[in-house]
Amino acid sequence: MKKTAKQLGAKNSSARVGAIPAVPIEAVFSFLKGTKGMSSWTKQDFAGTLKISLADAAKILPVIQMQGYINPYHDEWVTTTAGEDVAGARPPRFSPEKVEEGLAELRERIKATNQNSKSAYKITEAVAFGDFLQQKARVQPAEVGIGLEPRKAKRGESPAKRHAGERAFLRELRAKAATVNTLPYAEWMSARTHRRLL
Repeated sequence: MKKTAKQLGAKNSSARVGAIPAVPIEAVFSFLKGTKGMSSWTKQDFAGTLKISLADAAKILPVIQMQGYINPYHDEWVTTTAGEDVAGARPPRFSPEKVEEGLAELRERIKATNQNSKSAYKITEAVAFGDFLQQKARVQPAEVGIGLEPRKAKRGESPAKRHAGERAFLRELRAKAATVNTLPYAEWMSARTHRRLL
């Protein structure tokens, strides 16, 4: 079984010099997803997006290379087909303006949800990220991490049922918008480059 950057970095990261930084693999994949359609990218691009130092980036990139997700290209890097697949990358087919429209509509739905006392959830976080933040002619759908807080706690509800309810709510919030994907919020989403919608 392949080890992730997170797993490798978490093990004794403070115990030895030169340890691989503990960067969530989901954050790494979010970067790789954004490279779809780019001929190559740099260590500076990687560090800037994930908001880590160049020294940390230099330790992480070889680990991703060992996984087969990226390859060196002169002084830069390219994302492999395996890297695009594992990251869930899609061909960039939307104009940035269309994605911005989708985000504006989602922002309004978030506002309406929080004003609706009958809504099952209150939205506590809304963080948008993806290649729409770059200067690209065509982009993929924006990813939006949504933090939810139940308005009324349900006693005895199983975690599986709770997660199913949250997923259903996020799908409803997305409202079939092709330019936006909603997913459960995680802290790494605010650590990388992003835009707050709340």
